[in-house]
Amino acid sequence: DDEKKAYCEAELDKAEDKQKELELSLKDSNTAIDKMTGDIEKLTTEIAELEAGIKALDKSVAEATEQRKKENTEYKDLMASDGTAKEVLAWAKNRLNKFYNPKLYVPPPEAQMSEEDRVAVSMGGTMAPTVAGGIAGTGIGAASF
Repeated sequence: DDEKKAYCEAELDKAEDKQKELELSLKDSNTAIDKMTGDIEKLTTEIAELEAGIKALDKSVAEATEQRKKENTEYKDLMASDGTAKEVLAWAKNRLNKFYNPKLYVPPPEAQMSEEDRVAVSMGGTMAPTVAGGIAGTGIGAASF
């Protein structure tokens, strides 16, 4: 019986040691789980903040794009009206040259007649009057403001 008692005590010691190891392992695992849970919560918060930042950035990019499109439209309108103003000034300068400096005056180009119009005029007919468009009959397009 002493052998059995010694064997039982040895087995009990082994079982107690194994139990202590498992308890320590369980405690370490719980500590690691608690730490990881905290890290997960922290990362989830950071992800939410980053997503909010990305949404705000997307919104600001969209607003900036809209603003640039508006400015581009305004710029194109300005350039078109500037071009029209230059044409008007060149036309006015030419008209002034007609009176004040005839050497620099450039007469408007002759109207190009089609074959049918040339035949009609040569037969003694008249050409249909053409209405000049643009600003005051100059043929220069109007600028919109």
